Amino acid sequence: MARSTLTLRPWQRDALDRYEQSERVDFLAVATPGAGKTTFALTAARLTLPSIDGRLVIVAPTRHLKEQWADAAEAFGLHLDANWSPTEPLPADVHGLVTTYQQVGSSPESVAVVANGGFVILDEIHHAGDERSWGEGIRIACAGAARRLSLSGTPFRSDTRAIPFVNYESDQVVPDIEYGYGDALADGRVVRPVFFPRFGGHMEWMAPDGGLVAASFDDTLTRNLSNQRLRAALSLDGEWLPSVIGHAHEQLMKLREQHPDAGGLVIAMDQTHAQQIATLLRDRYGVNPTVAVSDDPAASEKIAKFAGSRAPWIVAVRMVSEGVDIPRLRVGVYATTTTTELFFRQAVGRIVRWTGGRGSTRAFLFVPDDIRLRHWANQIKEVRRHRLERRSPADSDEPEDERSEGLDRLAADPDEQLSLFMVLSATANDAPDVLDAGSGDDDDEDIFVDSGDDGGLSDDSGSEDDRLVIDLTTLPPPDRAGGRRTDRKERDRLRQLNTDLAHELAITTNRSHAAINGELNRLAGVSKVSAATVSQLERRAKAAEEWLGRNRRKARLARFV
Repeated sequence: MARSTLTLRPWQRDALDRYEQSERVDFLAVATPGAGKTTFALTAARLTLPSIDGRLVIVAPTRHLKEQWADAAEAFGLHLDANWSPTEPLPADVHGLVTTYQQVGSSPESVAVVANGGFVILDEIHHAGDERSWGEGIRIACAGAARRLSLSGTPFRSDTRAIPFVNYESDQVVPDIEYGYGDALADGRVVRPVFFPRFGGHMEWMAPDGGLVAASFDDTLTRNLSNQRLRAALSLDGEWLPSVIGHAHEQLMKLREQHPDAGGLVIAMDQTHAQQIATLLRDRYGVNPTVAVSDDPAASEKIAKFAGSRAPWIVAVRMVSEGVDIPRLRVGVYATTTTTELFFRQAVGRIVRWTGGRGSTRAFLFVPDDIRLRHWANQIKEVRRHRLERRSPADSDEPEDERSEGLDRLAADPDEQLSLFMVLSATANDAPDVLDAGSGDDDDEDIFVDSGDDGGLSDDSGSEDDRLVIDLTTLPPPDRAGGRRTDRKERDRLRQLNTDLAHELAITTNRSHAAINGELNRLAGVSKVSAATVSQLERRAKAAEEWLGRNRRKARLARFV
């Protein structure tokens, strides 16, 4: 059921005003995770589609986000094919399709057939620069669109690879609207304040060259040794990570006393690491976590099921790193060796989404006290302090030289040989006092007390008078098929039903699947199941059922002869 009215947040209203006033084909919105980029984009699509002669194309970074976008579009009365293949025509009774940057990169001309003259949403547009073929594919596929709306939740920086369809000035991307984490905190009821319990420790390991190394996170090391130290801490051959996960689990259980369905996320190094962490959670805490890894074809279904459940923990590698919407996540454990600002901010973005309700809304990301991660955390922490007006950013307890020194030297992960790498021991320092203070940082204990206060983020912030209500019933979507529309779940059900009926007919008639499908397509007046409308799928299934009925009657008569 499509929503008939929509209440926009102030920043979404501002963005929509700027979008409608812009005469350019391209519009770029940069907004913090949890701000509601999807709602803004789909509202813009509903407002634009009736005035153009084209369809809607959404490009997302991952397969899971394709499903998420398609589900969100349904609420706006926009029916999209998330299973579209470049080799198949698009059904006539859908508004458009959802695809990925990878798929566009491999078949840009096929996407262009749908995108020409239409409305294109490019989600997390910075991914168009990940691969040369992706950026070039996006240029080819979307060049003929009537309007292009690009979105990103990650601050743009200068890059050696230009991103298509965005405006650059002095090698920096210039958004048409920018809504940061600090802006969202100040507005209230948009994002959570995030805190960073940092854990030091002492690690011992055998380096790839066979040498024995011992160091804490306070020691200054070369880039290679810094990466090895972090890997040693995160290895389950030591006790550093089990100790940190234990504190994170305790924090989550504390939060669940007031927020019963609060969830936690562990971001692992790789798939083997994820399975080891899952075993740890089962053995030590009696928790059977969801494990979502890219090689698992059911990963998207697992993430969706976890999002709608009350299960405490999910363990992932990169499947939940960007864009995935699980608002009940309140605790994260950063257990990956990826130390880039982009990935760190994406991880923070998983636990910032506002869900309302009573009591504290704080979220916690448990991190190794690595100088790089400490720097990224401090940047976010200073924004949080400033916006909550409890302390000036200039009062940070971290000296400026400690926050920035050596980051260029440590920035990139090396291509190093780890075949001889071996963790000998890893122990964590005492935990920061986060359960009672609620801050998650030693140096934040004077900011919050255990009173349930949310730093000014009360439920009455953000007056309805500042928001815009749009009546979507006055904006009927284009209807190319001339018939009723059905949501994509029903379309998927009918496609599967047709597949099952054709299989049964092939068995009962002893004919090939190709022959059966060809005859059913002829009876229903379709070329392929993938291109069939809902009405055609229903007609095809009815023809198959009638065919099966005739065969069954013949079989019964044959038994009496």
